[in-house]
Amino acid sequence: MTPADEGCQQLIAERLGKAGFAIESLQFGEVTNLWARRGQGGPVFCFAGHTDVVPAGPRGEWHSDPFKPEIRDGFLYGRGAADMKSGLAAMVTAALEFVAAHPDHKGSIAFLITSDEEGPSVDGTRRVVELLRARAERIDWCVVGEPSSETTLGDTIKVGRRGSLSGRLTVHGVQGHVAYPQLAENPVHTLAPALAELATREWDKGTEHFQPTTFQVSNISAGTGAPNVIPGELKARFNLRYSPVQSIAGLQRTVEDLLRRHQVRYTLEWYVSGEPFYTPPGLLCRAVGDAVAEVTGAQPKLSTGGGTSDGRFIAPLGAQIVELGVVSASIHKVNESVRVADIDALQRMYVNVLRRLLA
Repeated sequence: MTPADEGCQQLIAERLGKAGFAIESLQFGEVTNLWARRGQGGPVFCFAGHTDVVPAGPRGEWHSDPFKPEIRDGFLYGRGAADMKSGLAAMVTAALEFVAAHPDHKGSIAFLITSDEEGPSVDGTRRVVELLRARAERIDWCVVGEPSSETTLGDTIKVGRRGSLSGRLTVHGVQGHVAYPQLAENPVHTLAPALAELATREWDKGTEHFQPTTFQVSNISAGTGAPNVIPGELKARFNLRYSPVQSIAGLQRTVEDLLRRHQVRYTLEWYVSGEPFYTPPGLLCRAVGDAVAEVTGAQPKLSTGGGTSDGRFIAPLGAQIVELGVVSASIHKVNESVRVADIDALQRMYVNVLRRLLA
């Protein structure tokens, strides 16, 4: 579980090292990262992914041990089976197959693997990218192995993601007895009209490629637990998933102006998890789309939906980024699983991408 790697990256490094990849293990705090590269010149094609997983959840609801992989009826079960250990396996075996067939391939093949994607995402891909930038290393094309498919393997690829802006809000009131509200100031009552407006606001209509901006409260708490005490403070966490028509400064200004208009006394801390990124149709998108179609017989749908990914840290290097992975239906759930045949098919897709770009 994040940020533990439990030796996954060592296994990957051993496989890649035998195929001529230069291996760097980069430890930042509790986070283990791997940067592996074969070749010196450009263009640089990078596979990106993560070895960490989320907690298993209620063990009693799993039909098998979540941390001991088990194959049943053509499916591989276990925490991380879909998100994204199978993607990592397909990447590694695809690279090894391609290198064996094309030892003098064009450009460079790289791997950027972290154990901090499901956690704070501070000492993982973000830190590796900072190091690469300091060394003037670049990534031209990047395929992230996140589970992008919706119903069947390869039906959807991600070509971008919305930005993520979070707020930690404290509303200040005056504690008192519920029988004497005139002597107190209830922060729940103060915030309620402002919160209703934030939740129902149409922030924008999105763009041709991006869904509209949305606002969601993720946590809210107030009170002492006693039924006869007006709370003196309310704490809330919220998130804005925003399209490129918005700016961070503009969103912050809108929220704070609204709170002041409703006479909310507050303290607010802002956190930027990632800015929007988008890869327009071009060489990488065509290569990935055609690689998928060669296996499935159909071109994938291009999407920017869903949550964030580590692609948000790699995009500022100037990289074109596409996410291609297995079906996402079971990720972060109990009995997470992936169809075994899909892992083999995904490996073929990755090989096809490499052939189109570097053969």
